[in-house]
Amino acid sequence: MSLLQKQKGSARLLAKRPPIPRYRTSVPTRPASSQASSPTASNARTLVYAAVFTASAGLFSIYYFDSRSALHRYVLTPALRSLLDAETGHKLAVKALKYGIAAKDQVEDDNSIQGEIWGQAVNNPIGLAAGFDKDGEAIDGLFDLGFSWVEIGSVTPKPQPGNPKPRVFRLEEDQAIINRYGFPSQGHAFVLSRLKERLPQFFTEPKPASLRPGDLLAVNLGKNKDAPADSIDDFVAGSKHTWPPTIWKDYLAGVTKARDELEPSSLTSRRPKLVLKLAPDLDEDQLIDIAEVVQQTKIDGVIISNTTIQRPKHLINANKQEIGGLSGPPVKAYSLKALKTLRQHLPASIPLIGCGGISTGADALEFAKAGASLVQIYTSFGYDGVGTCRRIKDELVEELKKEGKTWNQVVDAAVKQLSPVPSPLDDQIKKGEEAVSQLVAEANYLKTLLEEASENVAESQDKKPETEAVSKPSESVELAEVQASVVA
Repeated sequence: MSLLQKQKGSARLLAKRPPIPRYRTSVPTRPASSQASSPTASNARTLVYAAVFTASAGLFSIYYFDSRSALHRYVLTPALRSLLDAETGHKLAVKALKYGIAAKDQVEDDNSIQGEIWGQAVNNPIGLAAGFDKDGEAIDGLFDLGFSWVEIGSVTPKPQPGNPKPRVFRLEEDQAIINRYGFPSQGHAFVLSRLKERLPQFFTEPKPASLRPGDLLAVNLGKNKDAPADSIDDFVAGSKHTWPPTIWKDYLAGVTKARDELEPSSLTSRRPKLVLKLAPDLDEDQLIDIAEVVQQTKIDGVIISNTTIQRPKHLINANKQEIGGLSGPPVKAYSLKALKTLRQHLPASIPLIGCGGISTGADALEFAKAGASLVQIYTSFGYDGVGTCRRIKDELVEELKKEGKTWNQVVDAAVKQLSPVPSPLDDQIKKGEEAVSQLVAEANYLKTLLEEASENVAESQDKKPETEAVSKPSESVELAEVQASVVA
């Protein structure tokens, strides 16, 4: 076969084969107009998201920084309690207030709850007791929550760590706390420097130590653990550095003398007030003895009460077995009883501050009716959070509306009714016609005493005789620990 024939045969074979299909991949494309608008749409969405986020964050901030928000009482505070132990939660709260990331009281106080003490008007009667801000870290943050009285400490002369941990225990079913902190403190010098940092560099007129009109700042000083039990040096040192401290009867003369020797403050233009704080565990005889000491030693006021070592039978939580001071609603009955007793044995010129188990406006009003010029809270603040002060004030306003009175009117009526009438027998002997009036006043006073004595004798005969021994008056004060705070 020739070469030409072979090529023709191959051409015929190729012609008979089926054609091989060719595939072409198509890539979808967008119209030119869509490609041009893509960056614009993306930017618009970003702006919308940013605006929504900013608005949400702003609204949340307004809600969060208002102490009235239910978020604090019903969400954040319970969450912290469930996640952290009592002391860690306490420290975290102090830091939040220190750095200004806590809520604030946004409402102006109602005129009906304005208080008064030592002739000075205060914005409201609700204060914070010592023990929360131990080293004066969060003074302004606490005032921002609406407290009219912030008491820092206890502060000891030298730094000390306090008792071993754990030393704070919650009794949640009882809304109470037991603590045995043992005065952990950074010491006088450190706290004093912190207080000085708050002072304005220039001021032309006297200011309260709180630097806020209508508010009071108090310092509570304690004794170092390694100091001799009978030493007064820590107390006198405290009065020289800041203000007087925790004291016993034997120390009152020395401490008040140290206070009186202080130069008037360049800030306040006056010396600080010295206020005792008593335990609710004192019996009636001990309270009467202390009332006499208070009048003899120039004490300016009394806070009733501190924590109690008693354990009411109705306590539920297992932590009730812990050693330490109990605070919260279980203390209220003891505090009120001690307050009423002391009010009946102190003149109206010496104000009382109620403390112990106050968690509602009705509680505060109950203390006012017992003769307390102001009140302090502590444990309820730990359980309910930053809105506690505002809530109690709002409730108090409603309670006073029911009474048709103001806070000061309630207090004045109670003090007038309960405080002893000054004895005319102590007045200087007068002459002439005034002597006759003086004799009549003394006779009426003696008649009143005789009537009261007769009533007391009749009541005592109806009662069964006491089986427990009663401490002698000279012993009772020696056994009764008293604590002091100073207010400027």
